[in-house]
Amino acid sequence: MDDKEKGTTVRRRLPSLIIAALVLALTACGSGTDDTGTSTPTDAALKVGVSPVPHGEILTYVKDNLAEKAGLKLEIVEFTDYVQPNRALADGQLDANYFQHIPYLDEEKAAKGYRFTALKPVHIEPLGLYSKKVRALADLPAKGVVAIPNDPSNSGRALNLLANNGVIKLREGAGVKATTRDIVDNPKQLQFRELEAAQLPRSLDDTVASVINGNYAIDAGLTPATDALALEKAEGNPYANLLVVRDGGDSDPRVRKLEELLHSPEVKTYIDGRYKGSVTAAF
Repeated sequence: MDDKEKGTTVRRRLPSLIIAALVLALTACGSGTDDTGTSTPTDAALKVGVSPVPHGEILTYVKDNLAEKAGLKLEIVEFTDYVQPNRALADGQLDANYFQHIPYLDEEKAAKGYRFTALKPVHIEPLGLYSKKVRALADLPAKGVVAIPNDPSNSGRALNLLANNGVIKLREGAGVKATTRDIVDNPKQLQFRELEAAQLPRSLDDTVASVINGNYAIDAGLTPATDALALEKAEGNPYANLLVVRDGGDSDPRVRKLEELLHSPEVKTYIDGRYKGSVTAAF
């Protein structure tokens, strides 16, 4: 082939090469990629794993009232425990999850090596002590059985709730990682039984009292603001629930849209009106 023929061939190929480059560029602009290398079109539904209450209810409000106008498609996947949502996110079955607070997330990352990024706090579910047997803390019977969550972050949280209300006394400096071994004074000689968080509402038939996470309390028909013998304060509470993604997932335009909607005045008004203090907005 002479130089003239080569030049003609190159000119003929240029349009197709340019078109191919444009297609690749447009494809890159129309997708989000996390650190796993997973690329998803930005017009695809964002799949988010949630606890049914209040997370699922809050996200359903967003889906039904705000998402369409923002150009966001949502797929909500409900889980009834605290283990599966992180596993499903790590496996790529979810794009994000919304069920946990920072202390629990840190615990999971340390134990399982998850490469996750937490976004901004959305809401707080105050932990509470509930009972079917007594109506006041002073009425807790000697040597009674009190159930608490069995995951370290929430068991320490439960013990601090009891300590802050004078039921027990913890070793100085025990902090949020307190365990039953840190109890230095237990005037009523209460016996502590650690259970999976989802089982705590059912345990009320067998215990004198149980410390129950807010989402499971509400799901069981309890009203934390009025039914709890003792309830965490929302102010300064480090246990705000938030959206979590795989590392790099926070750059996904769909995630950014959802973050904006979750922190909108409309969502704050919904939380305040729907839960009346049993769940509070953290923004």
